[in-house]
Amino acid sequence: MRFVVDEKSKKEYKEFLENNERCNFQQSLEWAEIKKPNWKPEVILAEDENKNIIGSLCVWIRKMPIFGNIMYSSRGPVCDIHNKEVLKQLTDGARELAKKYNAIVLRIEPDIESSDQEFRKIVTELGYKIKDDAKDFMDEIQPRYVFRLDIKGKTEEEVMAGFHQKWRYNIRLAGRKGVTVKEGTREDLKAFHKIMVETGARDGFIIRPLEYFEKMYDNMAPDHMKLLLAYYDGKPISGVIPIFYGNKTWYLYGASSNEHRNLMPNYLLQWEMIKMAIARHDDIYDFRGVSGIVDESHPQYGLYRFKKGFGGKFTEFLGEIYIPYKPMKYKLYKFSEKTFRKLRQLKMKLSNKNKTN
Repeated sequence: MRFVVDEKSKKEYKEFLENNERCNFQQSLEWAEIKKPNWKPEVILAEDENKNIIGSLCVWIRKMPIFGNIMYSSRGPVCDIHNKEVLKQLTDGARELAKKYNAIVLRIEPDIESSDQEFRKIVTELGYKIKDDAKDFMDEIQPRYVFRLDIKGKTEEEVMAGFHQKWRYNIRLAGRKGVTVKEGTREDLKAFHKIMVETGARDGFIIRPLEYFEKMYDNMAPDHMKLLLAYYDGKPISGVIPIFYGNKTWYLYGASSNEHRNLMPNYLLQWEMIKMAIARHDDIYDFRGVSGIVDESHPQYGLYRFKKGFGGKFTEFLGEIYIPYKPMKYKLYKFSEKTFRKLRQLKMKLSNKNKTN
């Protein structure tokens, strides 16, 4: 086991990550740059007897007032998830970091399906606890429930054939009605963010500031991020941000104006992103989060229905796994975190409404 400490090991890690089937952009050094300076990244590497990388875990460290440092890993680890020895190396590395930073907890939200009993058994034996009760968007940091579309080795025609008939119709309708899609520049993020604020006010989403998207662009574009905007009569009416990394494409952000929604620009934008993923020869197109409460009365049911129509697999990830190094302090921190999230959500909703007035 070792850590990424210099340019040579950074290069080795990036190559390992991009070529691993369990690759996730949130484990990348590029994504870690976006989270600075609030979060400090550290990367743990598991090795075989020949010093070859066989596993990794990118951990972010953040100092929380009163409580001290917490350690968090989004969508790690990247390895053979059923190899206990590899997972032990990564866990031992995390313990070293916990001592170095005097951390109260390690929290991981793995890219592993909830039904994986073997992984559950291994991490429990390694001392992790499993938080397994999240259902809604705000229950965890990363979405517990997503739709994933298997596009490995498939043509555009084969992928589209798996869409609901009405979805295929809506994609073609947008084109017939004069909706066009163009790749945007960094400057176009302003137009995208304006539409995003409109979306947040309408649907009750928390909206990040424009500067965050500009930082994303500076660190991820053009290789790992693009901005796509749908236009009607020369005016942007909808936009999306896909992320490309390794063998996957993720639909990370989307925004749509209150105007011209009947022209179905969001369907066309999804299709354009899926076509990009197919052209890259990706294995998976990830629609990202939906609510785990599949009920027509739920406020996010429309989002579930929209993503479901593209024929992806409804996927439930394992919840957060964590090791509380200082259990009492962590328990107090969790209580304060839950309260803070509720207050922040309320504040952002009010802010979004004011911006649209």
